[in-house]
Amino acid sequence: MEHQSHIVLGISGSLRKQSSNTLLLSSIGGMMPASIEFRTYQGLAALPHFSPDSDGDEAESHEAVREWREELRAADAVVICTPEYARGVPGSLKNALDWVVSSGEFIDMPTAVISASPHPDGGATAQQSLIMTLKMMSASIPDEATLAVPFVSKMFGPNGSVTDNKNKSSILTLVQALTQAISDK
Repeated sequence: MEHQSHIVLGISGSLRKQSSNTLLLSSIGGMMPASIEFRTYQGLAALPHFSPDSDGDEAESHEAVREWREELRAADAVVICTPEYARGVPGSLKNALDWVVSSGEFIDMPTAVISASPHPDGGATAQQSLIMTLKMMSASIPDEATLAVPFVSKMFGPNGSVTDNKNKSSILTLVQALTQAISDK
């Protein structure tokens, strides 16, 4: 029997060019099994501000919104890695999620949620807020597919790979839980 390839879409909640969250997301992509095609969503900054008045046919006519929804529809699972801004989810990430509340791309979507921060709590408040939003959108978040990463800037080696063994082990557990959720879907 031929092994089917699955698509996991990675979403960084940070727009910074040198973002630790984006670097972490890239590392996670490299830890995925060979049967997974890992793609990183690049259009967060291009999405217009969400307004319920603009949703529907008008939203589909906006190229960035259409592409965002298409990338989600093509995915078998999602990994979101976000920083915490002022104890919350960055506005650009929340805006992206607002665009897909009514279109339903997250319904039953296996989703991993990671917060990463230079602070000791690892952005846990933003993570909990993001989990609440995703659960309201009916995303499927496996028990072992959430992770708060403290002191994120200290976990990478000079080449950008994860060198901290505890976090590496936690990430591998998360990848395994997400991969299992895809299989169970």
